[in-house]
Amino acid sequence: MDIRAPAILCAARPHGETAVIARLLTADYGLVAGYVAGGRGRQLRPVVIPGNLVEVELRSKSASQLPFARLELVESRGPWLGEPLPAAAIQWATALTATALPERHPYPSLWSALGGLLDAICHAPSARGWARALAGYEILLLRELGYGGAGGVPEGELPEILDTLGRLAAPLDHYLLADRRGDVMAARTRLLELLGRMA
Repeated sequence: MDIRAPAILCAARPHGETAVIARLLTADYGLVAGYVAGGRGRQLRPVVIPGNLVEVELRSKSASQLPFARLELVESRGPWLGEPLPAAAIQWATALTATALPERHPYPSLWSALGGLLDAICHAPSARGWARALAGYEILLLRELGYGGAGGVPEGELPEILDTLGRLAAPLDHYLLADRRGDVMAARTRLLELLGRMA
C-alpha cells in the first residue's frame, strides 16, 4: 500500500508509549487505519485531533500489515473544541464514522458530507445552522450502508430537527452500532441534551 490523499481524522487510539493508531476517512480509499509514530508527542498532538483535515501518506510492505502513516495538518478543528456544543458535535460525527464504516470501502458522498458537516459546525453562527446537516449526515450514512434513511432531512426549525434526530437513534443503535465496542451512542446522547437546551 502506498497512498497519499486528503483525509478527515476520525479516531486516534493510543498505542505504546507515544504512538497512536489513527483511523482516517478518505474519498477514494474509504476508512483507513495507520500507525502514527510520535502521535502523542508535542509536535503531532495538535494534528492528531478527531475532525482535523489532514494530508495522509500511508505505506506498508504487505496488505496484512498495518500501514505507517505520516500526517500533515491542512485544517484544524482544535479552536472549536473549547466550546461544548461544537466539541460534542465533532466528537459524535467522527466517532460514528470511525465506528460504523467498514475499512477500505470508498464512500465519496460520505467523505464530502462529513467535510461539509464539520465546516458547518465550525463556521455557522449557532447550532441552528448545522443541526439539519447533522440529521442529513446520519440519514445519508444509514442509506449508504443499506439501512434506509428513516425519512428525509427535516425542513422545519430546531424542534422538528430534534424530533428527526430522536427517530434516528434507534436505527443507528440497532443497525450500525449494536456490536461495536465502547458506548458511542453516549456521545450522541450528550449532544442531543445540549441541543435540547437551545430548543
